[in-house]
Amino acid sequence: MEPFFRQQVDVLEEHGVDCTTLPVPGTARGDESRNVRNYAKFYRRTIAECRNDYDLVHVNYGLIGPIGLAQPIRPVVLTLWGSEVMGYSSPVDRLSRFAARRSDAVIAPSVAVSERLDCSHRVVPFGVDLDLFKPIDRREAREYLGWSQNDRIVLFPYDPGRTVKNHALARSVIDRTSVNAELKTVSGLPYHEMPYVMNACDAVLVTSRRESGPMVVREAAACNVPVVSTDVGFVSETLENVENSYVTDAESELVEAVDSVLRSVGRSNGREIVEQYDTERMGSELLSVYVDALDGESSDPRRVEPN
Repeated sequence: MEPFFRQQVDVLEEHGVDCTTLPVPGTARGDESRNVRNYAKFYRRTIAECRNDYDLVHVNYGLIGPIGLAQPIRPVVLTLWGSEVMGYSSPVDRLSRFAARRSDAVIAPSVAVSERLDCSHRVVPFGVDLDLFKPIDRREAREYLGWSQNDRIVLFPYDPGRTVKNHALARSVIDRTSVNAELKTVSGLPYHEMPYVMNACDAVLVTSRRESGPMVVREAAACNVPVVSTDVGFVSETLENVENSYVTDAESELVEAVDSVLRSVGRSNGREIVEQYDTERMGSELLSVYVDALDGESSDPRRVEPN
């Protein structure tokens, strides 16, 4: 279960919503996806579960939308995570848009996703756990992790085997920097360890070819850790006013940006910028969407209408 989704469930329950979570069977690892058999089993399980007493079905991810719509009794709220409507896979894109047009309410997690939609929707950003992701003294974080206090460290926060994350570009960028630095790749750690990992690093480097987020950018910003990233997902939207952080697609400019951050030995002001994305606000807005869907309300002034 994605951490940002777990946070969504937790904050809804704090707002008094009784949630039952039904995951798709199987596991998606790296570049491998679940198979048709997994989704067939999920369809049967969903239909069986919907015989119970629920007020509303909240589907997360567009590919699951048609399964949620297969039960015709309860309102369906669909949250699009982003990649499924960004044109990266045409069949998934078409299926997700089909489900979005037929759902009672649609949620986009960012302006980048909102601009791709051709149906009425609300923009409700994924929230950042600001109690967990917060500034920690770099020396303290490195002591906690057992890392060297003297090295310059740049974090690549993904499994290098995921080709979409483009570890080769990150490696090339670090090899070309004038300031000597180690590229630290981290994946599979317990979620609560990540704030220490981020705060122990001089910068976070994202070189993805495409993203629907990524949440790691907002989490690093919440720790006041500088970020250098390709222009994917909601990165530009998040880092627009963040100091000592850079967004560019050109490799030479990524090199210059990492060099600049490493020479500064400084932090960013990201936390004050991303405070607008706190989980409490996300919970309140999700609850508002639920109420509107249950009331059949379509005139909410916060809704975004397609052009």
